[in-house]
Amino acid sequence: MTQVLFIFIPMLAAVFIPFLFKSIKNVHTGWFVLLVPASLVIVYSTYIADVARGQVFTGSLEWIPSLGINFVSYLDGLSLLFSLLITGIGSLVVLYSIFYLDKKKEQLHNFYIYLLLFMCAMLGVVQSDHLISLYFFWELTSISSFLLIGYWYNRDKSRFGALKSMMITVGGGLFMLGGFLLLGIMGDTFSIRELIAQAPQLASHDYFIWALLLVLLGAFTKSAQFPFYIWLPDAMEAPTPVSAYLHSATMVKAGIYLVARFTPIFALSEVWIWLVAGIGLLTLCWGSFFAVKQTDLKGILAFSTVSQLGLIMSLLGASAITFHVDDVSNSIFRFAAFAAVFHLINHATFKGSLFMIAGIVDHETGTRDIRKLGGLMSIMPLSFTVAAIGSFSMAGLPPFNGFLSKEMFLTAMLAIKEFELFNFNTWGILFPVLAFMASVFTFVYSFYFVCHTFIKKRNEKYADTVHEAPIGMLVSPILLASFVILIFFIPNVIGDLFVKPAMLAFQPFYASAAAIDIHVSAWHGFTPELYLTLGIVGLGALLFSTLKKWQPLYQLWPQKFTLNHAYDMMMIGLDTGMNQVSRSYMRDSMRQYLLYMFTAISVIVITTLFVTDAFSFSFEGTAPIRLYEIILIIVLVIGVVTTLIAKSRLTAIIGLGSVGYTVALFFVIFNAPDLALTQLVIETISVALFLLAFYHLPKLTKINERMRFQVNRAVVSLAVGAMVTLVALSAQSQKLFPSISKYYEETVATLAGGGNIVNVILVDYRGFDTLFEIAVLSIAGIGIFAMIKLRLTRKGNGHENK
Repeated sequence: MTQVLFIFIPMLAAVFIPFLFKSIKNVHTGWFVLLVPASLVIVYSTYIADVARGQVFTGSLEWIPSLGINFVSYLDGLSLLFSLLITGIGSLVVLYSIFYLDKKKEQLHNFYIYLLLFMCAMLGVVQSDHLISLYFFWELTSISSFLLIGYWYNRDKSRFGALKSMMITVGGGLFMLGGFLLLGIMGDTFSIRELIAQAPQLASHDYFIWALLLVLLGAFTKSAQFPFYIWLPDAMEAPTPVSAYLHSATMVKAGIYLVARFTPIFALSEVWIWLVAGIGLLTLCWGSFFAVKQTDLKGILAFSTVSQLGLIMSLLGASAITFHVDDVSNSIFRFAAFAAVFHLINHATFKGSLFMIAGIVDHETGTRDIRKLGGLMSIMPLSFTVAAIGSFSMAGLPPFNGFLSKEMFLTAMLAIKEFELFNFNTWGILFPVLAFMASVFTFVYSFYFVCHTFIKKRNEKYADTVHEAPIGMLVSPILLASFVILIFFIPNVIGDLFVKPAMLAFQPFYASAAAIDIHVSAWHGFTPELYLTLGIVGLGALLFSTLKKWQPLYQLWPQKFTLNHAYDMMMIGLDTGMNQVSRSYMRDSMRQYLLYMFTAISVIVITTLFVTDAFSFSFEGTAPIRLYEIILIIVLVIGVVTTLIAKSRLTAIIGLGSVGYTVALFFVIFNAPDLALTQLVIETISVALFLLAFYHLPKLTKINERMRFQVNRAVVSLAVGAMVTLVALSAQSQKLFPSISKYYEETVATLAGGGNIVNVILVDYRGFDTLFEIAVLSIAGIGIFAMIKLRLTRKGNGHENK
C-alpha cells in the first residue's frame, strides 16, 4: 500500500501550495514544490538495484471494491524507468521554473498545482496494473495538461492550444477505454499482468483486432503520431517549463509506454507490427520534414518531438517481430527493443535541454522567431554550448548519446527489409529508405535550430541588450546536457540498470535482464549502418548549406490542404451546426423545453415497454374498486378539467382546490392520515396565497391569448399520462422482489421504537434524506430573505439619494 501512496504524494502536496503561496511572500513557491519530485527521485532510486535483478514490487489501495476496481501499483523495470524520468525531469523543470517564472507577475500557485497534478497522473499511468485505474490517470493527464497548456489563459493561442490538445487526447482516451473494456470481456479480468498471461487465448478472440485498434488510437493520439500530431505544435503556447516537461519526457511518452506495456498481448498479430512500425516511421518522416519549415524555436522542437516519437514507435513495432522468430537470443530485432528504451532516455535528456534553451533565448531576447535571431554564440556561450550538445545528439552525431540509439535504429530498419514474415520482404525496403530520409532531415533541423540561433550573423538589435541567462536558469539544461555526453561513454551501465530491466516488460522471453546479451559500443567496424550515417551527414550537410534555396518550397503547399486546416474546419462546422441546432429549440420558453423533455421521455418509455414486452397488466392481489372511490375519481377529473377550461380566475382556483382536497380524501381512504393532513394544510395555504396574490396577477385575457388550446400539447399531455399509468400498472403487475413495506412493519417498533410507521420512516429510515430536504428549504428561505432585504436596502438608498 505504501508504494501506491507514493503516486498520490504530488496530489497531496498540491493541497498546501495555495497556503504557501499566500503566506510566504519572500520565497519562490517553487522551492517548496521542488522537494516533492526530488524526494520521489530518491525514493524510486532505492528500487533500482532490486528491479535490475528482476524483482517486482506491487501494492494495492481500495477504490471501488464492490466492482473490483482498485489502485494496483506494479513497479517493474519499465514503470520504474518512467517513474524516474517523471520525477527526475520534473525536479529539473521545477528548478528551471523558479528562475523562469516571475513570482510577482505569475499566479505560481496555479502553475504548481497543475504541475503536481500532472506528475501524479503520469505516475499513476506508468504504475497502474488495473485497466480502469490506468484509464483514470490517463484522462487526468489530459485534464492537467489542458490546464498547464492554457496557463496563460488571457492569450487566445494558449486557450486554443489547450482545447485542441484535450479534444484530441481525450477523444483518443475514450477509444482506448473501449479497447480496455473489450480486453476485460475477453480475459474476464482488468489486470494487465493476467491479460498478458492469457495472450495466446486472447489472440484468437473475435474482439481481439477491435481491442488492438482502439488501444492504438489512444496511444497514437497521446504520443502525437500521424495524423493526430497536430495538437503538439499548438501546445507550445504553454510556458517553456511545461513544454520541457510534458513534451520531452512525460505526456507524449505515455503513448510510448502504453504500446510497450501491451506489446506482449497484441504483438501476436501482424496488424500490430504493421501499424506500430508503419505509423511510427510515417510520423518520423512527416515530423522531420516539416520541422525545417518552422520559424519558431519551440515550433521546430515540437515537430522534432513528433519525429523522435515516431522513431521510438517504429522501434517498438520492429521489436514486436521477436514474437514471431524462433531464436530470440540471436534475433536482430532485440536491438530494436533495446534501442526503443535507450532512445527514450536519450530523447528526454537532449530534448529537455533544448526546450529550456529555447525558453532562455525567448526570456533574454524577447522573441523565439529564428528569423530575428542570430549571433548569440558570443553573447550567450553557455547556452550555445548546451544547445550544440543537444542538437548534435538529436542529429545522431558522436560523442553524444543520440548517436548510439540512432545506429541501433538503422540496424533494426535494415533488418526489417530482410524479414520474410507478413510480406516485409516485399514492402520492407521502404523502412530503411524512409529511415534514411527522415534521418537526413533530422540532421538538417538540428543544425537549423542551433546555427540560425547562435552562429548565423548577429542581429544588431540585440547586440547591447542581450546577455547570458542567470546561472540558476542554466543549471537544469547543463545537467541534462551533461547526461547527454555521459551516457555516450557509459551506455552499458545505463543499459544494465535501466534499459534491460525495462525490456523485460515487453520482451518476456528472457529469464532476467542479465540474460539479454546486448553490448553497446560506438564503433562496430565498417558496417551498412556506418555507411548510412556517412550518407546522412553528407546529404544533410548539403541540404543545410542550401537551405535558403529550397526552404521557400514549403510555402507552395496550400494551407487549406493541411491537417490543421481540416481540424479547424471541423471545429468551425461543429460549432456552427450545434449553434443552429440549439437555436432551433432554444426559444426562451420553459413551456417549450418541457414539451421537448416530456415528448422524449414518453416516446422512449412507451416504446421500451412494448418493444421489450415489459408491459404487463394484472389485477391479481389488488383491492376491489368501491363506489365512493369511483365518485371521487369523477370529482377529481371534473376539478382538473374545470381548472383547465375556466374563464374566471376564481373558478380556476376553486377547481384546483377541489383537486387537492379530493386527493387528501384518497389518503384518508387508504389509511394515510399523515399524508392527508399534509395535503390539506398545503392546499389550504395554496388557496389562501392565490387569493392574496389575486390583485398582482396579470389579466386573464392575456393569459388566454398565450395559452390557447394546441393539439401538440394535448397529445404530449395525454402521452405523459398514459406513460405514467402504464408504468404504474406494469410495476404493480410485475413485482420481482417482495415489497419493502413488510420490513418496515416488522421493524418499526422493535428497531426504531416508534408506533407511527410514516414518522419513523421519515425520521429514522430516511433521516439523512429528511435532514437534507430541510437544509435545502432553509437555504432557499435564507436566499429569498437575502434578496428581499437587498431590494429593500437598494430602495432605501435610492430614496435617501433623492
